Amino acid sequence: MKQRYVFLFMLLMTVAAAASGATHPWDSGRLEVSENGRFLRHADGSPFFWLADTGWLLPERLDRDEAEFYLSRCADAGYNVVQVQVINGVPAFNAYGQMSMTPDFDFGGEWSEEGGGRSEERGGRNASGAEVADRDISPSSLHTPPSPDLSYGYWDHLDYIVDCAARHGIYVGMVCIWGGLVKAGRMDESQAVRYGRFLAKRYGRRKNIVWIIGGDIEGSVRTAVWETLATTIKSLDPNHLMTFHPRGRTTSAKWFNDRPWLDFNMFQSGHRRYGQRMGNKSYPIPDGTEEDSWMYVDSAWQHRPLKPVLDGEPSYEGIPQGLHNASEPRWTARDVRRYAYWSVFAGSCGHTYGNNAIMQFVRPGIPGAYFADGAGRPWYKALDDPGYNQMKYLKRLMLSLPYFDRVPDQSVILGNGERYDRLLATRGRDYILVYNHTGRDMRVDLTKVSGEAKDVWWMDPTDGRLTYLGRHASRVTTFRYHAAASGVADGVLIAIDASKSYIAHGQMSIMSDKAPVADRDLTE
Repeated sequence: MKQRYVFLFMLLMTVAAAASGATHPWDSGRLEVSENGRFLRHADGSPFFWLADTGWLLPERLDRDEAEFYLSRCADAGYNVVQVQVINGVPAFNAYGQMSMTPDFDFGGEWSEEGGGRSEERGGRNASGAEVADRDISPSSLHTPPSPDLSYGYWDHLDYIVDCAARHGIYVGMVCIWGGLVKAGRMDESQAVRYGRFLAKRYGRRKNIVWIIGGDIEGSVRTAVWETLATTIKSLDPNHLMTFHPRGRTTSAKWFNDRPWLDFNMFQSGHRRYGQRMGNKSYPIPDGTEEDSWMYVDSAWQHRPLKPVLDGEPSYEGIPQGLHNASEPRWTARDVRRYAYWSVFAGSCGHTYGNNAIMQFVRPGIPGAYFADGAGRPWYKALDDPGYNQMKYLKRLMLSLPYFDRVPDQSVILGNGERYDRLLATRGRDYILVYNHTGRDMRVDLTKVSGEAKDVWWMDPTDGRLTYLGRHASRVTTFRYHAAASGVADGVLIAIDASKSYIAHGQMSIMSDKAPVADRDLTE
C-alpha cells in the first residue's frame, strides 16, 4: 500500500487557523535575553522556551508541499523552532534541482546581494497558490516543478519555507553555512561579508529568524570567517538573536561567550555513550562522562558574562551510538528524554530534539548518512516516533510554573547517584522538579522551597500523565518510583507549595485541565 499524505487538508487547516486570528510567538515582541542572563523571553516579558527540531536538510530535500506537511507536524508536536542548514554545499541544490549558486561559485563573481544565485535549468512554482491534491510520495512522483516559471529559484524556495514556518508559529534557526565548507576553504572573510549582507538584507525583516553561526565546527577553526559572518549580519540586523553551533562535545562559550554578537550559547552533547572517546582533544567535560549532558550547562556558566545556554544537538532518536558503526545500539526515545530533562533541569533555556531520519529527510531511493534507511525508515514515518512527540510535555511542564526564578539545585537531592542513576533537580521559589531516569528511590529536601506543606505529583514523560501523590509536610522525604502506565522507568517528581495552584489536584495531564484522579501516597 502506497504511503499517502493529505497535503491539501494541512493547507486548508493552515488557512483556517490564519482566518481565525491565530497568534504567533512574536506577537509578544521580539526574542531577547532575560534580565538574569539565564533565559529567553519576548519583549513583553513573557517566557520563551526553545523547543527545536533539527530539520537540517529541509531547504534542500523537501518541496513546497512536503515542507508544509513537515512544518505543520512540527507545530502539532509543540516545536517552536526548526534548525536548518541554509546551504550544505557550494553549490547547494534543492528538491527542484535549483542551485544556490552557479557550479563554480565561490561567493564572488556572479553573486548578487539582492537576489543570490539562481538556476536557469529547472524550477518553478505554483504562483497562483492553487489547491494541492493528495500527494503520492512514491519516488517517481516527487519534486516535479509545479510550473515552468523560472523566476522561482533556490532562495525563493527558502523564502517559502521561512514564510510557511511563520504561518505555523515556528522560528527558523538558520545555520548560514555548514562548518565543513568553511573548514575546506569554500568561504573566506571577504566572501563572508558579501554572504552576510545578502542574508541580513533578505531575512532581517522577517520576524521568525534566529541566526546560527558555525555548524558542527570548533570555533578555533577559521575563527576570523565566523567572526566576520556574525558581525556583518549583526550590524545589519541587530533585532534577531544569534548563537553558534559547535562541534560535538564542545560549547560555543569556549570561544565566543564574550562576543557582543553572541546572545546565547549552544553546546553539542553529541552522539556518544559512556566510554566512547573522541581522541585526546580538550573538551569541557572529562572523558568517561560523555552522556552527562548536564555538565555542559555547568561549563558554559563558568564564563562571564552569564548567557543562556541550550543543547543544540544531543543524541538523535534512531541514530547509532557513536555514529559510525551500524552494529551499535540505536538511541531510543528514553535516551532522548534523558538528554532533554537533564539539560533543562541543569538550567538550559530550552532544548533541541533530533531524529536520524528526519534531520536528513531520507526516503525511498535516497540513502541517508549514519545508516538511515530511506526505504525502511523514511522521514515521514519517523514523525510518528515516540521521542519526537514527547518533547512537548517537557515544554508544557516548564511553562506551567513560574519561569524566571528557576535555578538548578542539586542540594535538593540527598544521596544522589552517578551516570544513569543521577537525579537532576531544579527549583523555583515555591516548587521542585526532579527527573529520575532509572526509577531509583529519591530522598528530597522539601524545605528548600516555600510552604509548610507540599502537593506532590509524578509525571509520566511519555504522555504527560499526572498522578497526585498527596500532601506532604515540608521535610526530607523519600519517594519511591511510581510505575507509569506505559511501563517506562523514567519520570518527573513535582513538589509545589500547597498554597499555590499551578497544577490542580484533579489534573490528569500536564497538557489538560483538571479532572478527578485517585490520590496515591508513595512515601515511606
